[in-house]
Amino acid sequence: MSIGARIYRWFGRNMIRVYAVFAFTYLFIPVAYTFVFSFNDSGKSNLVWKGFTLGNWQNPCGAPEVCTALGNSIKIGLLATIFSTILGTMIAFAIGRHKFKGRSSSNLLIFLPMATPEIVLGASLLSLFLVFKINPGFWPTVIAHVVFCISFVVVTVKARIASLDPRLEQAAMDLYANEIETFRRVTLPLVAPGIAGAALLAFSLSFDDFIITNFNSGTLTTFPKFVYVSAARGIPAQANVIGSAMFFLALALVIVGQIVSRRRKVS
Repeated sequence: MSIGARIYRWFGRNMIRVYAVFAFTYLFIPVAYTFVFSFNDSGKSNLVWKGFTLGNWQNPCGAPEVCTALGNSIKIGLLATIFSTILGTMIAFAIGRHKFKGRSSSNLLIFLPMATPEIVLGASLLSLFLVFKINPGFWPTVIAHVVFCISFVVVTVKARIASLDPRLEQAAMDLYANEIETFRRVTLPLVAPGIAGAALLAFSLSFDDFIITNFNSGTLTTFPKFVYVSAARGIPAQANVIGSAMFFLALALVIVGQIVSRRRKVS
């Protein structure tokens, strides 16, 4: 067999692996850049590598307003996650488990915030707030994020509800459990992983959002807005520290979730 044929055969067998390597490399290059430049002894500008230092990690609040912006993003993200998860879960159960007039229309309307461009949604919400004479700020931003995140929660939880085996709930009722006990002891524990995943997704979307936040936050500075404003002069290394820390925290949560899921399946 010629060398060309061997190379062609090897690529035929390993094309998926080669594609996966290139895809993951492409995805993680920005993450690697952010992590490396979090150790840059940059001073005011973080565009050029000037030397290695641990000072940025030892003092992540060294850049002006970076921790204030981070705190605002975390507060907004947590509140948006709580409200959107509660409302989205109830909507998901209503659509997934009950038949009522307008169910199909409600199911369709849920997808509209997901399909609407963020700039349209952000401008529309700002116009609505101004009509009711509500100035942009913290709570309008929270409300805007709930509107944006709730669709993702509904879709995620509804998919989990659709995958449930109804025989488990029927078995609980056969053992004389009423509807409340069945929901608390059977349905809710089975849906809980989907609710947790939806909550994590909602927090990620809220924490990361810039366009809707920029329309409705007014003078309030969130972490994405801080990064955007700082980009012209070079994002401070402390922002890279926070970004890297958030990435590794999310990675740790995913790994822990996978480990817990596998242990449950084994047991």
